[in-house]
Amino acid sequence: MHTLTGFSLVSLISFGYLSWDWAKPSFVADGPGEAGEQPSAAPPQPPHIIFILTDDQGYHDVGYHGSDIETPTLDRLAAKGVKLENYYIQPICTPSRSQLLTGRYQIHTGLQHSIIRPQQPNCLPLDQVTLPQKLQEAGYSTHMVGKWHLGFYRKECLPTRRGFDTFLGSLTGNVDYYTYDNCDGPGVCGFDLHEGENVAWGLSGQYSTMLYAQRASHILASHSPQRPLFLYVAFQAVHTPLQSPREYLYRYRTMGNVARRKYAAMVTCMDEAVRNITWALKRYGFYNNSVIIFSSDNGGQTFSGGSNWPLRGRKGTYWEGGVRGLGFVHSPLLKRKQRTSRALMHITDWYPTLVGLAGGTTSAADGLDGYDMWPAISEGRASPRTEILHNIDPLYNHAQHGSLEGGFGIWNTAVQAAIRVGEWKLLTGDPGYGDWIPPQTLATFPGSWWNLERMASVRQAVWLFNISADPYEREDLAGQRPDVVRTLLARLAEYNRTAIPVRYPAENPRAHPDFNGGAWGPWASDEEEEEDEGRARSFSRGRRKKKCKICKLRSFFRKLNTRLMSQRI
Repeated sequence: MHTLTGFSLVSLISFGYLSWDWAKPSFVADGPGEAGEQPSAAPPQPPHIIFILTDDQGYHDVGYHGSDIETPTLDRLAAKGVKLENYYIQPICTPSRSQLLTGRYQIHTGLQHSIIRPQQPNCLPLDQVTLPQKLQEAGYSTHMVGKWHLGFYRKECLPTRRGFDTFLGSLTGNVDYYTYDNCDGPGVCGFDLHEGENVAWGLSGQYSTMLYAQRASHILASHSPQRPLFLYVAFQAVHTPLQSPREYLYRYRTMGNVARRKYAAMVTCMDEAVRNITWALKRYGFYNNSVIIFSSDNGGQTFSGGSNWPLRGRKGTYWEGGVRGLGFVHSPLLKRKQRTSRALMHITDWYPTLVGLAGGTTSAADGLDGYDMWPAISEGRASPRTEILHNIDPLYNHAQHGSLEGGFGIWNTAVQAAIRVGEWKLLTGDPGYGDWIPPQTLATFPGSWWNLERMASVRQAVWLFNISADPYEREDLAGQRPDVVRTLLARLAEYNRTAIPVRYPAENPRAHPDFNGGAWGPWASDEEEEEDEGRARSFSRGRRKKKCKICKLRSFFRKLNTRLMSQRI
């Protein structure tokens, strides 16, 4: 029976894929007279919402920001919509995704520290009402395609249990684009592509960017435009590993830097995937009543081909290069199109904004940190947001030169934190790697250039910038404006009083894919959870005594991986 069911699912998917022409030209209409270009004066129903999230795409890595990478679809959609040029995200994967789906800061979900790792018994808190759940209440059909990275140790954590009617994608944060294998340390490897709550073994071998665009098209082809749709496409692209179909690499064969060449090919392939999704919206009758949102999830990883130039820093840091996002909204329903919005906006704002668009309501009881930004986006009104808490991470390595005394007795400046209030931005602790890194078009790094842009001082734990006047964070004003520093430190202390304890449990050996048929997936139940955690601690102690050499090696790789994730290399 299970075999027959699996065959039926794969057959249905394959039919949709075979009927899709990936290379079909003219996906996005250029002329004003083409179908799908005229807005509806009065939408007969709540709009269809298509949210496209890219992974590790740098601020500089889009054509309309002057990139050397070709993104004609993104450029065209942004030009005809509203570019969000004062838009902020989080510096790494899990935090951005959690804030998108809950509308809450990390300090209010317990996910202040790092990412959710594959072997951790942790996930997006089950008491949080997610964005797709709110949209389901408003009558929406909800579908997710792509990268989850919000935990999966229990079935209750899976996308299909958190508000999505369907799901095709990976549960972990980093898989091979073709084989969908993911290793969380030496020998801890497993397959990670899931269809609903089942492992999708039969779909391996297809490049994930194309696979996910094809699935999005299939959803649109099989859904009635008369019922409102929420389609969340979280591309794996352009996260490492750097893999791309050969035909896209050929376009960038003259690039001297190999990593940049591969990265550029991945970005262009993703751009064409967005083109195909847009074309499907028009072909199947969704476009006139759709809102298309494009967003990156964090800054680009500069040593893996990405670029945030001219912003400072990179992925994993609280400099602008880590938290300033790529974003735009494209929709016939926008009242003021073809413009740039500089309204202050944060990724938590999508929750109340989209719930409002869907005809739902939010209240103070929801505990949201986001604001409804639709009037600012659509009509150009002032942003209701005046500040952003980038994060407070009490577990991150404390800065050696920080102290409570250095924070006027208000705040321990050794703690990693960042906040934006009005035009001012304050960072404390260790914000992460703070260089300015131009696009890596050369095969190697010239030493003289490298030294020129190095971060000037490390004996520091407080920085203050006027982001409006100095968006590249080159003039630290902490010494000149202690009054502003004191005010923002007090604001950090106020936020910290509302924080809940950090959720960052120890890894559990039972998560090993070998115990799940070779695939990553849920391993714990309500009854087993506490018992398993205790067994995991005993099991780990036993393994350390018997196989100290292996454990030392594993410890080395874990530390190396942690350092990579925190961007301390």
